[in-house]
Amino acid sequence: MWRAVASNALTLLIVALFLLGGVILFGQSTYRAEGPLNEPVCVRVQPGSNMSRVSQDLEDKGAIASGTLFRLGADYSDKADKLKAGAFLVPQGASMEEIVDIVTRGGASTCGTEVVYRIGVTRKTVQVRELDPATGSFVEVAAFNPAEDEAPADYTRVRSEADTRYRIAVAEGVTSWQVMDTLNSIELLSGEIERPEEGALAPDSYEVRVGDSRQSVIDRMQDAQEILVSAAWESRADGLPLSSPEELLILASIIEKETGVAEERRQVASVFTNRLNQGMRLQTDPTVIYGVTEGVGVLGRGLRQSELRRETPWNTYVIEGLPPTPIANPGRASLVAAADPDTTPYIFFVADGTGGHAFAETLAEHNQNVAAWRKIEAERANQ
Repeated sequence: MWRAVASNALTLLIVALFLLGGVILFGQSTYRAEGPLNEPVCVRVQPGSNMSRVSQDLEDKGAIASGTLFRLGADYSDKADKLKAGAFLVPQGASMEEIVDIVTRGGASTCGTEVVYRIGVTRKTVQVRELDPATGSFVEVAAFNPAEDEAPADYTRVRSEADTRYRIAVAEGVTSWQVMDTLNSIELLSGEIERPEEGALAPDSYEVRVGDSRQSVIDRMQDAQEILVSAAWESRADGLPLSSPEELLILASIIEKETGVAEERRQVASVFTNRLNQGMRLQTDPTVIYGVTEGVGVLGRGLRQSELRRETPWNTYVIEGLPPTPIANPGRASLVAAADPDTTPYIFFVADGTGGHAFAETLAEHNQNVAAWRKIEAERANQ
């Protein structure tokens, strides 16, 4: 009898072990199998959260089939206590194993919200953007001018979230005063800064974190511009009427302010190069404007005849050659254009009404182009 009982018990044990093994294999297979997500989603892990809360959120979003299996898998892989706070992009069809890796590794799979402080030539804007998981691109949800508007609720909300990312986007052609003024108004940065030298800052997008010093941001901009100027100078064309990288930077800043059309930067550069080679004055309005404002704020109106005649260190209608300093912070494309201008016979250009310019070799051709532009101005004024 005892043999029969022992035999039955052994049989039951074998069956139980077999079933347990099957359950484990099934669990492992399900844990590593493709998940139920039909499109990517963002999952937010709050500071101090745990796998139980995260698994519930994932179940609610339809990212996993079993919160229990998700937690068991995290425990088995020794990752249950390695959660990273933040917002994470969970891709379509991600397995539970992959999701555990995403929320415990952090970094590369982050998504969520960013605030971009844009420093433009005529205005500064704060933009709130959120990642659309379905497209993988950021979508604007709010934007405002901090000098004129109250901060919207979306900005206040994301500023309170620990995983919000921040960037400062500097447009080509802004002055160093405009950069300094904006950085001093961004409350998440620390410390005070003085106005950097004109032209010394590279227009680009810079990621910053809460508590970063303003000076550290300026240092990054200056380091980046030094690299760009050095590279342009080293690759410059032969025969340029420029004696130093500093003069290249000055010419690039004038090119930057004269045209926003990428295709004609090197043509504009050729006009100024030809004028310098021929001993002609540059006669460019942006230098006159800089002589009036000295880079502080925006003129906001047309130039007066008295200003065109007024002698300032930057007024190229009055002075010979280049002004003593840059008149803005030029970008890489304008630096390259100054270092390698087109070979043209042009010594004149004027606006053509399309956003670009009409170029001319002779004064007679230029006067015809000016007359055409004046006609366009008059027609626009009467509309």
